Amino acid sequence: TLPCPPGAQPCSPKYFGRDAMVCVCNATYCDMLDPLVLPAPGSYVKYESSKAGKRLERSEGRFQRRLCAPDVVLTLDTTQRFQRVKGFGGSITDAAAINILSLPERAQDHLLRSYFSEEGLEYNLIRLPMASCDFSLHAYTYDDVPYDYELTHFSLRDEDTKLKA
Repeated sequence: TLPCPPGAQPCSPKYFGRDAMVCVCNATYCDMLDPLVLPAPGSYVKYESSKAGKRLERSEGRFQRRLCAPDVVLTLDTTQRFQRVKGFGGSITDAAAINILSLPERAQDHLLRSYFSEEGLEYNLIRLPMASCDFSLHAYTYDDVPYDYELTHFSLRDEDTKLKA
């Protein structure tokens, strides 16, 4: 395993034609964020990305009670709760797993840290498709025999043991 970076490391941009930029994450470098610290009540932290080159750029501010802004009106009622957020994450499809496993081991480690570590996005949820999905190399299920209610023909595929284990 690699040591955890001490804090934020800026994006190393790579440009693909007009208006297309990604941050490089490879075996020797991956951008990271400072660990998130919740702001004091009445304050907020904002992360912004843009085509102009911002990549999770952090800024802070305070909510104001009565600000006259002609273009933007944001009303925050802290007494109303509509839903609970359990977390954030992504999907590990066959295609995602194939791409991750095609990277050198150190690049895989950097990539996964950028998703799950405190210096990264701090994902805490993963959606794992059962059998194939639209990002699989071919269509497959776990039991293709009709009326096999006892699941005697059920079996995992190579994609499940090699890509999703």
